[in-house]
Amino acid sequence: MCQHFLFSPLPFTSLYCKVGDATMALRTAGSVLVVFLWSVTVVLGQDGWSVTYTPQSICALKWSTVDLTCSYTYPSGYTVTTTLWFTKWGTGVEPKDLGQDPEYAGRLVYNGDKKNDCTMTITDLRERDSATYKFRLLTDQEGGKYTGEPGVTLSVTGLQVKVTGGHQDKTLTCSTTCTLTDNPTYIWYKNGQHLDESTSPQYKDSVSSNYEDSYSCAVKGHENLHSPAVCVQGESCMNVTYTHQSICALKGSTVDISCFYTHHSWHNVAEVSWFNKWESGVTKDLSLNPEYADRVEYHRQTEKDSTLRITDLRESDSTEYKFRFTTDDARWGSSFPGTTLTVTGLQVKVTPDQFSEHKTLTCITTCTLTDNPTYIWYKNGQHLDESTSPQYKDSVSSNYEDSYSCAVKGHEDLHSPAVCVQGQRCNRVTYTKRRICVLKGSTVDISCTYVGYYSTTSSFWFRSDKSTPEDLTRDPGYAGRVEYTGTYRGPFTLRITDLREEDSAEYRFTFKTDNFEWGHSLPGTTLSVTGLQVKVTPAAEGQKTLTCITTCTLTDNPTYIWYKNGQRLDEPTSQQYSSNTLVVLGHSVDSYSCAVEHHEDLHSPAVYAPKNTSVSVSPSGEIVEGSSVTLTCSSDANPPVDKYTWYKKNVTSPKASGQSYIITNIISEDRGEYYCEAQNGRGS
Repeated sequence: MCQHFLFSPLPFTSLYCKVGDATMALRTAGSVLVVFLWSVTVVLGQDGWSVTYTPQSICALKWSTVDLTCSYTYPSGYTVTTTLWFTKWGTGVEPKDLGQDPEYAGRLVYNGDKKNDCTMTITDLRERDSATYKFRLLTDQEGGKYTGEPGVTLSVTGLQVKVTGGHQDKTLTCSTTCTLTDNPTYIWYKNGQHLDESTSPQYKDSVSSNYEDSYSCAVKGHENLHSPAVCVQGESCMNVTYTHQSICALKGSTVDISCFYTHHSWHNVAEVSWFNKWESGVTKDLSLNPEYADRVEYHRQTEKDSTLRITDLRESDSTEYKFRFTTDDARWGSSFPGTTLTVTGLQVKVTPDQFSEHKTLTCITTCTLTDNPTYIWYKNGQHLDESTSPQYKDSVSSNYEDSYSCAVKGHEDLHSPAVCVQGQRCNRVTYTKRRICVLKGSTVDISCTYVGYYSTTSSFWFRSDKSTPEDLTRDPGYAGRVEYTGTYRGPFTLRITDLREEDSAEYRFTFKTDNFEWGHSLPGTTLSVTGLQVKVTPAAEGQKTLTCITTCTLTDNPTYIWYKNGQRLDEPTSQQYSSNTLVVLGHSVDSYSCAVEHHEDLHSPAVYAPKNTSVSVSPSGEIVEGSSVTLTCSSDANPPVDKYTWYKKNVTSPKASGQSYIITNIISEDRGEYYCEAQNGRGS
């Protein structure tokens, strides 16, 4: 029943073997005889030093999260000062702490302590994370160092579907490069639709060999980490491949979620859409979701790709997004995992919490930002440093005056709130809003709160695009349009009236004390000024959709107002006119315009079908055979006329298109009456 082996270590060394919950050890003067039935963990101990890894070998999925479970002991009388995990150890030097390795930036969490727990979590696993991980502890006494052997061997694998078999029937196997830990349940998908689940990596049935169907597999609990879909036969079966399985993006930023899709050449694609909600196979097109109004766009570069762009990201946008396409006789399933989006803000974490002479600063997020960003640090509003590590390179002195904030390069306007190193009275400025979009001609309030450690002597607002900060109250471009209101510690507000498009800029606040000035490089509030326009697009047959558009998304979700021939459309029985879209008859001669509630005087230009259409002739006067004549059509329309068509009276087919019609080498058959038809998006 037992396997025996002889171990001969240094004197006073014990080898422990855990059997279930029991530990057996036999010590002799020169050797240790260890007897075990089955082993989960091995602990090598020396004079009270030990590290236990459970288990010692792990196979985990790429992009998943793994816990390296670990515990340790050390002799009494010692105090642990440093704990670390490492994978590489050069000769004559201390091993490099993985927590300081840029390859693991934002992906390591040490869950242990300085007593006996040394568990570490690694998130967003990559194949290059495959290695042997070891734990090391340092104490306050000379020579009081210990590394746990043999460590934990981590293997990271993706999933692949292997197709084997003859021409007619195929066998499918969900393969990995190592044996997954914990005997997982495998999930199978056919054309994006959930098919079956099994504890075997081989699909239970053989599948018919055809050119249309694709298959993919996943592991239960990690459905988002599925394999690429593979064709049973050929390479043009139904398939959707997402560029990213997960994306972590900053709140307020813009994200592109992309995929590529294929289908057999004899099928035509009838419809494509993105969605994030589905019930019983019924999906809801994201572009029609009011929660994403004016924030969603679909783009494509070829006939086989699609990109969902979401702007002004909110934390509530965190969810899974999927793509769907329909051909003339098939549909890609809704249960196949898509791209999971996580939206996060930035926060500066100061450690330790209690008073300490020096502090460590870390720019933290709720997920690992995509594309290994560069972090930017600010001290008291002034640019300080840049680094690929989320942890500031130096410890900072603990004082009551200084504040720090962080941002990500390319998204400097989305910086974290400034935090005090010690206490709550440090110098800092907090803007109420990062971005504001308002109407041309209206009034805007841009606010912030500020705290100065010493008494403030002066404060003002300025535009960031000026070479040197200039008080807006002294800028001739704002003469008579700028006012400051508010008090110290309360909201301090910049009010700009009669807004113009050239007022679009970033506005920052600064203040001075007797021996301090708030820095000028920390981003403030970005103001965008827009007018209103009505966009006309085709709807159902005989109808047009009118959309009240702006160059930015208006702040505070306004209520829209529609006007028909200058009269407000109120409380209709069959149409809600409070949204930014309106469906009207395509042949209507009526004019329409839009406005925003509380800004009715700032309405859009009206749109209307062409009217007052007329024709001019050049040259004027008598026209003789053999000469040439130019007929020119003009019309009053908004949007402008996009199509002119020329007709000859009593002739059904059109003679020409374009605003001008030139007749050369005139003959008797050209004699007659000519007229033009003008068309725009509203009608003709």
